[in-house]
Amino acid sequence: MFPTPIAKTSPWINNGYRIALPLSLLLWLMPLLGVAMTAVRGSADITAGNLWGPPSQWRLGQNLYDVFTNTPMLDFLINSLLIATPTMLGAVALSCMSGFALAAYSFRSNLLLFFTFVAGNFIPFQILMIPVRDMTFQLGLYDTITGLVLFHVAFQTGFCTLFMRNFIRAIPRELIEAARIDGASEIKIFWRIILPLTRPAIAALCVLIFTFIWNDYFWATVLIQGQHAMPVTAGLKSLNGQWIAAYHLISAGSIVAALPPVVLFFLMQKHFIAGLTLGATKG
Repeated sequence: MFPTPIAKTSPWINNGYRIALPLSLLLWLMPLLGVAMTAVRGSADITAGNLWGPPSQWRLGQNLYDVFTNTPMLDFLINSLLIATPTMLGAVALSCMSGFALAAYSFRSNLLLFFTFVAGNFIPFQILMIPVRDMTFQLGLYDTITGLVLFHVAFQTGFCTLFMRNFIRAIPRELIEAARIDGASEIKIFWRIILPLTRPAIAALCVLIFTFIWNDYFWATVLIQGQHAMPVTAGLKSLNGQWIAAYHLISAGSIVAALPPVVLFFLMQKHFIAGLTLGATKG
C-alpha cells in the first residue's frame, strides 16, 4: 500500500536514486543559478556572450546600486507590501470565520456552500480577465492598489476556507460543546479556543498566501498600468533600457524581489511545517 523506502530497495534502484537526485536538483536550480550569475556581471559580459563563464568584473554591488537609484525599485517593493500584506490578512481572517462556521455548525446547504468555495479554486483565472477588468472600471478601482487587494482577497478566500475548514474539523468537537455548556458565547469560543488551536495552520496559510500574492504577475499586469501602484513582479520590466535589455539589472532586481517571501518563510518555518503536518499522524 505504501512505497518501499529507498534504503530497502535493490542496489540498482538505490544507486539510481543517489545519482538521479543531485542531477534533478541541479536541473531545478539551473535557472536560479543563471539569474545569480547574470546579476554579478556587467553589460559587457552579456553583450560578449559570456553567460556562464567567470565574469570579467564582479558588479553585484554596482548593479544593486543602479537598481535602487536609477529605477523606482523601492516604490515597487513598497507597492508589493501594500498589496500582499492586506490580502494575506483579509483572506486569512475571512477564511478563519467561514471555516469555523462550516466546520462547527450543522445547517442546511452546509456541504453545498463548502463545495461552492472549493469549486471556485477550479475556475481558470484567465477566463476572468475581461469581466474582472470591466468590473474594476465600473467601480472606479482600476489601476489602484485597493482594487487589486480586493480582487486577491475575494479570489484567495476560497482556497483559504478549504484549508481552515479541514483544520478546524480536526479539533475535537467536545471542546466546543464543553465551552458552550460553560456559557461561552460563539465569539468567545472562536477567539479563545479555535484561533489558538489553529495557530500553526494560520501561520502556514499566511506564508502561502503572502508568497502567492507577492509572486503574482498576471493580475498585476491586467489590473495595474501605472508605476504608482505597480508591484515588483510587474515593475521589473521597467529595468530594461530604452534600446537594449538590461539583463544584469533585471537579474539583480529579481534577486531582491525574491528575498521577502524567503525571509518570511524562514521566520515562520517552525509554524509553517507544524501547520502542514498537523493531523498527518494519529495519536
